[in-house]
Amino acid sequence: MTVMRRTDARPGPPIDPGEMTRYFIDLHCHTSASFDSLAAPRSVVRAAAKQGLTHLAITDHDRIEGALRARDAAPDALQVIVGEEIRTLDGDLIALFLERPIAPHRPAHETIDDVRAQGGLVGIPHPFDRFRGSMLKDPRLEGIAKLVDWVEAHNARVLGGNGNERAQALALEMGLPGVAVSDAHSVLEVGVAYTALNADPSTPQGLLAALTNVELVPGRASYIVRTLTPVAKLINRARGNRRVPPPPATSEGSAA
Repeated sequence: MTVMRRTDARPGPPIDPGEMTRYFIDLHCHTSASFDSLAAPRSVVRAAAKQGLTHLAITDHDRIEGALRARDAAPDALQVIVGEEIRTLDGDLIALFLERPIAPHRPAHETIDDVRAQGGLVGIPHPFDRFRGSMLKDPRLEGIAKLVDWVEAHNARVLGGNGNERAQALALEMGLPGVAVSDAHSVLEVGVAYTALNADPSTPQGLLAALTNVELVPGRASYIVRTLTPVAKLINRARGNRRVPPPPATSEGSAA
């Protein structure tokens, strides 16, 4: 895993296109299907293409309809991967290459099994973020890392502390690929951080192979842009677009 210093917001073509085709992927991005984003799927894919990304994973919270709309609206130069950021009882997971949404609010092991049943891949987002539903804030959960395909070694929305540094150390310790992601919740953030690959990540097998040799291009979401998130939550709440609630508790002995 190589960490590149960010010099420009836009991915560029390879120095010698005749020798190698390079791919530029952002593996964590939200649209207005998420309860905390107002970014229309069509606007998100346009921004990604403008930034020079070749692949974009749409990973709305506990939903995939925004990803499906983004895939339908994507320009020819951009491939959208249908994904989901899933809230489990143990913290958040990223699932990619989905055909159906994965139900939230269940144990991480069960969630991962369901993703695998669809032929999908699983990653750990912002594993040590102090302010979000991060998987590995509890050291007892580090065993989950053995069940996933990558770790977000750099998440552009991790604020303060050493969360990204700890995530990169975990990836190295576990022998897992580390990726850089924008975790965009607005059009302005799309591609602010991304991962450069030397192999085509258009399929689960292709992405796994490509992740064995990556370059991380880190970046930061500005504090000004981040102020849009609470505003988006309020507007979405008024529209009835809220976080998917846990299932109602059932009485002992009743049907589940």
